[in-house]
Amino acid sequence: MKANMSGFDLRAIVGELSQFAGAYVKKSYMPHYEQIVLRINPKESNQFDLVIVRGSRVYTSNRDRPMPMTPPPFAMVLRKYLKNARMTAVRQLGFDRVLALDFDTKFGQMHLYVEVFREGNVILVDHEGIIIQPLTHAKYSGRVLKKGAQYQPPPAASDPHGLDQAALGDIFAKSDRDLVATLGGKANLGSTHANAVCELAGIDPNTPTTEVDVAKIDNALQTLLDGLNHAKGYLILKPDKEQSDEDLQLLSDEQIDDAKRDKFLEQYASEASPTLLPAHENKVIMEFPSMCSAVDAWRGAHDAGALARREAEKLDIASPGRGFSTEVEKLERRKAQQEKALSEFTKKIDKQQMIGHTIQNNWSHVESLLSQIKAAVENNGWKETQKMAKQIPWIVSMNAAERTFISVLPDENNEPKGPQAKLRLDDTVHQNAQHFFTTATKQKAKTKGAVDALEETNIQLKRALKKEVKAKESGRLSKLKRSKRLWFENHRWSMTSGGHLLVGGKDAKGNDAVVKKHLSGSDMYLHADIHGAPSCSLRASQGFVVDENRPSHIPEDIPTFKLVDKLGDERITDEKLIEAATLALCWSRAWASGGGHGTVFAVKPAQVSKTAQTGEFVGKGAFIVRGQRQWFRDLDVKIGIGIVAINGVPLLMSGTPELILSICSRYAILTPGISKKDRLANRIYKNTGISTDEILAVLPGPCDIIEEFGIFSPFKAEKSEEE
Repeated sequence: MKANMSGFDLRAIVGELSQFAGAYVKKSYMPHYEQIVLRINPKESNQFDLVIVRGSRVYTSNRDRPMPMTPPPFAMVLRKYLKNARMTAVRQLGFDRVLALDFDTKFGQMHLYVEVFREGNVILVDHEGIIIQPLTHAKYSGRVLKKGAQYQPPPAASDPHGLDQAALGDIFAKSDRDLVATLGGKANLGSTHANAVCELAGIDPNTPTTEVDVAKIDNALQTLLDGLNHAKGYLILKPDKEQSDEDLQLLSDEQIDDAKRDKFLEQYASEASPTLLPAHENKVIMEFPSMCSAVDAWRGAHDAGALARREAEKLDIASPGRGFSTEVEKLERRKAQQEKALSEFTKKIDKQQMIGHTIQNNWSHVESLLSQIKAAVENNGWKETQKMAKQIPWIVSMNAAERTFISVLPDENNEPKGPQAKLRLDDTVHQNAQHFFTTATKQKAKTKGAVDALEETNIQLKRALKKEVKAKESGRLSKLKRSKRLWFENHRWSMTSGGHLLVGGKDAKGNDAVVKKHLSGSDMYLHADIHGAPSCSLRASQGFVVDENRPSHIPEDIPTFKLVDKLGDERITDEKLIEAATLALCWSRAWASGGGHGTVFAVKPAQVSKTAQTGEFVGKGAFIVRGQRQWFRDLDVKIGIGIVAINGVPLLMSGTPELILSICSRYAILTPGISKKDRLANRIYKNTGISTDEILAVLPGPCDIIEEFGIFSPFKAEKSEEE
């Protein structure tokens, strides 16, 4: 799969972006550490996003793109300098993979350089060429990218547009490589387009440049470059995918769900190209009106989910070694590292002893070498001796400060092909040999400590394995060390049918946060008809979908979901509202009062306001609701709890009894009762391993248990026939 854009791709992108010269930058975002989004507002067309993925691609998109509530520092720098800036030009530096966006700002001329090579970078530069801020600091041979330094682009490479037949002939005459390597490197075409030129010219890529027909290569190159003047966008599907007629009809059907089309293209497209190359023959190709639209169709859906990936990465549970690891996995890694270190210690000991014995076995040779070098230094000095030593095959280098030199010891045939040894000029042969034996002895002492540490690790590993087996049999879950909780865990939360996320405030501050940050658009606001009830928001687009890539550390009996910002089906039906209303009632004081039924109302976000009438005051966490309300009466005060995994994190989730029974194999149905929350939380912790703090946040109050399996009692893999 194509990793990043070539010079040809960027030339096409520049041509498409140049038509927006004069457009204004509305705002800057960073949904992910590797992605920057500039919201561009042209004068005579709709606004769009300019998406920059570090080191990979640059393109325009009109997709819904969730953004973080708090912008990262680099995004704030871009907002400071580029807000309301006018984009005056888009340039490509030569034919390199560097894009320059020029802006006219209130601070003067600004330039945003996008480097699409190596790890990539994005650098904001002022009118004097001084770097205001790079996305990442970097140091290369000949240039440094850091704040306050003069920006220097990478060394300019050849632009194939400036090559004629004579220039190509000169390049070929000076090259000692084959045709394809010369075109790729010296002519700056890259391997893909160098092979395309060879194929268009009908010449074997491995042909020596001295035997090449330069005229054919020149014609093929001009044909390739002329194609950029009429560039479109082509999406090339993978050759190993056997597309059926049904698949191709699926892609061309305008009524097909966008999510299905995106998933298909992300999985089976291999690259986007502004022109068709000979290598694309006999492949399934989709044509788009522009290169940007082709890239957006291919990678747009993936890039639009950048914020969700960033939030998941913050949890540090991505993979063993960097995130989540069981105690057994940690000890196994430690054991492997200790065994490797022991092996290295043994090799080092053997090597030191071998060098010492070699010096002793070649006593006369080493003694002669020491005396000759010492005499030369005394008579001629170090500089002259070092010059003379370059002609001696037995000497590798000399160090005047340490009065040492590295010598090649003789092999079995007395040739200078043996091991290398650092010899001290002021020591005898015996002292030089003894130095290596002493080093080996010290290394043996370290080895003993490593052996003891390995034995201790083996003991701990055996204990951890026993604990792991016992934990699996009891149904306890592995503990996760998380650097950050999922954002909705700061509130009361649940899931309704269709995967919609329901959040409610835990206190007055939480009520304000739910309404201000998490209530908008097609969402619904719910509130129990009782004093002290939480403000709840049923999200229309944000929610949970089944995680098809089940994390390895999650047991099979636990359903796995991932948080998404776009569910697809954003309709909130009356059935979904009834579920949400039931939970809003259970989260209110109706639970603690022991009531069996209650009433809840729902309104649209526009009906909820913090603005009161003149002379009235709205306290913290309270809101004014105006207009007609949708009422839900005689709702049961009954709730279910079950174990699920969200973004790879095992959590206890509350929900309506019907929903919990339908998705959770480990569950409990609760009603208001007399059992204290603390006691119930301890019972759940002992049987599940979920922390008591997380459990207490889910339990609505004192409870009675109507029905349960694997929550308050030891977990069994399967229910018995009697159950």
